Amino acid sequence: MESKKKLLVIAHAPSPNTRALRDAVAQGAGHEDIENVEVTVLAPLEAGPDDVLACDAIILGTTENLGYMSGALKDFFDRSYYPCLEKTQGLPFTYYIRAGHDGTGTQRAIESITTGLRWKVVQQPLLCRGEFQTDFVAQCEELGLSVAASLDAGII
Repeated sequence: MESKKKLLVIAHAPSPNTRALRDAVAQGAGHEDIENVEVTVLAPLEAGPDDVLACDAIILGTTENLGYMSGALKDFFDRSYYPCLEKTQGLPFTYYIRAGHDGTGTQRAIESITTGLRWKVVQQPLLCRGEFQTDFVAQCEELGLSVAASLDAGII
């Protein structure tokens, strides 16, 4: 039997709304039609380089904090960057941002770090901008489903 591919979701979720987004990503990724993908969800302060080295794809989630990613996600990158640098080139990933404003600073920061790591964006990042909308939950579920289905089908 073929071993399951591993999708890692690393999401900063400090509020009920951001937890709903994280849970929606996990729910989409764990859809019943996806047979060969194992989903692991971790907070950034719980995740580290060993988790990245053991996965086949990543979905990152963060809030926009003062025009930047959350400190927790930045801490994850600080601890994981050099141990992963030469070993995870081409790693499929995407991300979502819960942005109270425009999210552009957060997006630039994530792109800068992941470009340095040479990770490969495989799905258009999701920017959930402005006041919280229930549509954000469905969009996050679709993001998780899309990445997991692509991983399951061997597209990524």
